[in-house]
Amino acid sequence: MKVYMSADSSSQAIGTREIAEALTASAAQRALELTLVRTGSRGLYWLEPMLEVERDGRREAFGPLTPADVPGVLDALAAGHAHPRALGPVEALPEEQGQQRVNFRRCGVVAPGDWRDYLATGGMLGLRRALELGADGVVAAVTASGLRGRGGAGFPTGVKWRTTRAAAADTKFIVCNADEGDSGTFADRMLMEGDPLSLIEGMVIAGYAVGAAQGFIYLRSEYPLAREVLERAIETAYANGLLGADALGSGARFDVHLRLGAGAYICGEETSLLESLEGKRGTVRYKPPLPAMEGLFGKPTVVNNVITLATVPAILTDGAEAYAALGHGRSRGTLTLQLCGNVRRPGLYELPFGVTLGHVVQTLGGGSASGRPVRAVQVGGPLGAYFPVELFDTPLDYEAFAARGGMLGHGGVVVFDDTVDMLEQARFAMEFCALESCGKCTPCRIGSTRGAELIERMRGGARAQQLTLLEDLCEVMEQGSLCALGGLTPVPVRSAFKHFPEDFQPAAVAAAG
Repeated sequence: MKVYMSADSSSQAIGTREIAEALTASAAQRALELTLVRTGSRGLYWLEPMLEVERDGRREAFGPLTPADVPGVLDALAAGHAHPRALGPVEALPEEQGQQRVNFRRCGVVAPGDWRDYLATGGMLGLRRALELGADGVVAAVTASGLRGRGGAGFPTGVKWRTTRAAAADTKFIVCNADEGDSGTFADRMLMEGDPLSLIEGMVIAGYAVGAAQGFIYLRSEYPLAREVLERAIETAYANGLLGADALGSGARFDVHLRLGAGAYICGEETSLLESLEGKRGTVRYKPPLPAMEGLFGKPTVVNNVITLATVPAILTDGAEAYAALGHGRSRGTLTLQLCGNVRRPGLYELPFGVTLGHVVQTLGGGSASGRPVRAVQVGGPLGAYFPVELFDTPLDYEAFAARGGMLGHGGVVVFDDTVDMLEQARFAMEFCALESCGKCTPCRIGSTRGAELIERMRGGARAQQLTLLEDLCEVMEQGSLCALGGLTPVPVRSAFKHFPEDFQPAAVAAAG
């Protein structure tokens, strides 16, 4: 019997390791020949720990399981009986939700870093197509696809690549920003642990397109399993000619180096990341010059997020038109949403841009895990706006969210029920900024500390005066900060007050305090 089970960090946190141990022991007791393949996750975390059993050429899922369920599942399979934990064909589960897996098509399907699995599921087709198109053709295809950076800014990837390609320099670099630090996000980690070769292939394509011979993956040290998987995948890529002196017979050299950051949130900002990668303290740089012109060690550098780079092979394989056909408005392709917090069905959902926030939270997520009414949703990480239920008709695309004072960021969606204290959430935003500020500019370094103090004083009264000061402070931080950390911290603060003013009323403050 051949079975599959996720071994990524999130699945293990839910208990897949214990299920795997119970499975092995139960099979041995029954003298059952069992092949257990450890994969990445499909992101269906509300069904984890989940076991997939291969029968008649397809996989059937069972979950969520406890170790005590395992003997009964094996007995049911042996006898051909139904089991209450049976979920049916696993491929149908995300499809029934309207998911369209582009970035995560292999996660949960292949053994991470297995070369034969990778080739069997379309790996390397993107690079082969890139070599057919030529460097200019690759840049044109990425531009035509409408791909925008998935790290948070949503900048057009093709424009960034074209800028670096046009820059005159003897050395250029590709840098993968794997410093995933937004609260409630895990898509980068899930992809690196589940399909690392797609990221490496994407970096090779990027290097070929802009004329770079070296790439760096900047990974946060809090991702030890991702590090292990990436290190094995890089070795596999060298052994099979994806990396090295002659990438897939292109005649071009490309090497990938893995570097660990220390986990500073600010190093998710591209210029701080470059400073850290050069061995310096992670502080933001002034712009211009942009990294695309003067980046790592002063050389033209493409800095892209994990999902952005890993999407490129699929775009070239399927065609730019196919990717651009998905989505809404100027937001093309798919969005990888990481749904978490107080929600019944947490997990990763890959959907075309344009579905509404309410559909994601209420229909896909099933509402709050507590069973209480959903009151607020924060989209885009700790610097994202809080959206009330009244704005659940907002389509998930960059422009629609911006029009309502929000941002999609890295696709993190955190759900809160009606017990949430929005004054406390506003205070947390300022405190987070104060803790994570690199300290280079005054509005961020000092403003965030003063902001946390102002909000704390509201609990003691004098609300009107404090709000005036807070609004002035938010304006200074927004307009005067060097980077997005200080500049965007006012977003959750202002949205909390705008949409939930009752939590800032003296009576509410007194009750909460």
